[in-house]
Order: sequence, then structure tokens, then C-alpha cells
Amino acid sequence: MEELAGRVAVVTGGAGGIGRAMGERFATEGMSVVLADVEQPALDETVDELRARTLEVTGVLTDVSSYESVTELRDRTLETYGGVHLLCNNAGIGAGAEGPQWEHELNDWRWAFGVNVFGVIHGINAFVPHMVASGQEGHVVNTSSGNGGVSPLRGTPEYAVTKAAVVTLTECLYAQLQDAGSVVGASVLFPGPHMLRTGLFTSWRNRPADLAKERPRSTPYPTIEDIEAQMEAAGITPEYTDPSEVADQVVAGVRNAAFWIMAPSATTDAQIRARADSMLHRSNPSYLRGVPG
Repeated sequence: MEELAGRVAVVTGGAGGIGRAMGERFATEGMSVVLADVEQPALDETVDELRARTLEVTGVLTDVSSYESVTELRDRTLETYGGVHLLCNNAGIGAGAEGPQWEHELNDWRWAFGVNVFGVIHGINAFVPHMVASGQEGHVVNTSSGNGGVSPLRGTPEYAVTKAAVVTLTECLYAQLQDAGSVVGASVLFPGPHMLRTGLFTSWRNRPADLAKERPRSTPYPTIEDIEAQMEAAGITPEYTDPSEVADQVVAGVRNAAFWIMAPSATTDAQIRARADSMLHRSNPSYLRGVPG
């Protein structure tokens, strides 16, 4: 989908971080953008700031774990702009579990799957039928993570498992769109290659009451500073990617019909090779050693 101007984009998790950066970039390309987020104050602030720059942006309060909420997002988009051409299933959370996974609460898993996996499924089911039926060029971008698709952090199994599921979901979506002869494409996004300062590290602020933790954490929720300290202790110097750089990668990927959207990275390439080698040689996963988490 080379031409973006005059078309419509929907971005979930759009009030901040990568979602906001994508929405801003799409709008500067001349697209009408619908930003969806579960936090109304943050969403309103983002929309106001972008509109002050005369960008065409609309905000819709959306809980991606609810299919009814996502279908309402679709209906609002169609009512406002008459169509949708680019869907970014970007909303995601870190469940905030601690300790070995066999001690994690089931609600940690339920919350992570509800947002990170079913949020993508809901977006696909709500929007893709309309996108395909329109006969117009379109694209779906699903946000995964290197923690799920390349080298999972052992301390965050809920996040890693759900982000790995996003990769497989997108592979199946891509293949089925191709089989159907559709002009709608699909990509999986691996932000980075380095760390990003986003609201992911404080996901607990939006945890729904019906999925609350059954027992309090024994330690405070880790901050990005805590994660940096873990990395440094493991001999890794933290490096950062600005969300605007990720947005640039997404625009280039959509225009080039690229399935894998990820920045060139010697570290990421080495991790992919190490994982593939382990599978090809039926060897134990040594690539997981020394990974902080």
C-alpha cells in the first residue's frame, strides 16, 4: 500500500508510546487516524495535541479485550471516515507476575491473553472482513516483540507467550489473505531493536478489577530503571529506540508490503540464528542463558 494520503488508519494503544508515534506519523502522511485506547485522559490529551497541529485525528475509548468495544471502534471509524485501510493492533500489556511461572496466578495469564492475543483477534475479526470486502488496498500490522518471537525473557512468560502467539496469528492471516487473492496485506512488527520507554512498564495501572491479583506482590513492580540495572548486571549496556523510529519502520514496511517489520540489528540476527540452530540440531536452548529477566 504505497499511497497513504487520503486513507484511514486505526491504531490501538494509541494514546502513548509506539501507538501514538504511529498515529502521528500516519497523520503527517495525510491519513485520517483513529486512535483507540483504554485510558480516556491520556487519549484526550494526545488527540488534542495532534489536532493542534491540524492533523486529522479522532480518539475512541476502547478496551481491546472486549469484542463489543472493538466492534464499536469499527463502527465509529466507518461512521466518521467511511472506511479503513490500515489497522494496527498495537495495544499490549505486561502482566506483572513475579517468581517462577508455576507460581503465577491464573489471572496474570488471563489478563495478558485478553489484551495481547484476543486484542489482536478482536481487531482482525472486527475490521478485516470490511477491509477485504471493500476491494481496496489495505494492510494489518500486529505488534509483537523480540521477547516473544526471537529470544523470550524467562522472567516474563505471559508477555513472551502472548507475543509469540501474535507472530503465528499474523503468519496465518498473511497466508489466508494471499490464498483469498485479497489486496489486503499483513505484517508483524518487532519494535526496537533496543528498549523503548513506553507505558508497558506500568501496565498494572489499567488492570481490570475482575482480573485483579489474588495476593499482593512480594516486591514492587519493576520499573524500567530496575530492568536497566538487571541488564547492566548481566554485562549488557541498555540502548534505546525512539518510538518515532518504530513509526518510520512501520510506514516503510507497509509501503513495501513487508511481512517482517524490524530494524536491522546484529544482536537480533544472532538471536534468530541461535534459536534456529537449536531447532535444527535438536540441541538444548543455550540461547536462553544469561538473558536477564
